[in-house]
Amino acid sequence: MMVVGVGNRFRRDDGAGLEAAARLRARSPELRVVERDGDLAGVLDAWAGEETVVVIDATSSGAAPGTVRRFDVGDAPLPAAFSRGSTHLFGIAEAIELSRVLGRLPRRLVVYGIEGSTFTAGEGLSVEVSSAVDAVIREVLAATSIAPS
Repeated sequence: MMVVGVGNRFRRDDGAGLEAAARLRARSPELRVVERDGDLAGVLDAWAGEETVVVIDATSSGAAPGTVRRFDVGDAPLPAAFSRGSTHLFGIAEAIELSRVLGRLPRRLVVYGIEGSTFTAGEGLSVEVSSAVDAVIREVLAATSIAPS
């Protein structure tokens, strides 16, 4: 299993995915963890040949800060919260759909969206988002014992 943390650590809560990746790497060094903080087109290469991939990213949908949404990406695209207002050059929804068109989508792809509250310039996560990162980490670590690699 591979985990891809996505975000921009210099845009406050947008760094949720990167922080999750760093915390996961520290807690489970044997887990394959990739961080992407810019153009996500490189994600297609990173997950090439992977059976199971987990992506963690921040969202801005208007939900309460710290809200976690989990999506199994199969036949349907991600909800609009992953497509609009991305601070990345190429958003995760676009990377997934391009991968789908090219026939390079992992067999199992799970996306966690953590609702942020502030995406202004600066570093550090809000309390709600930091707590949500911990919750996602617990769920991902629990799944690693049963997920195919």
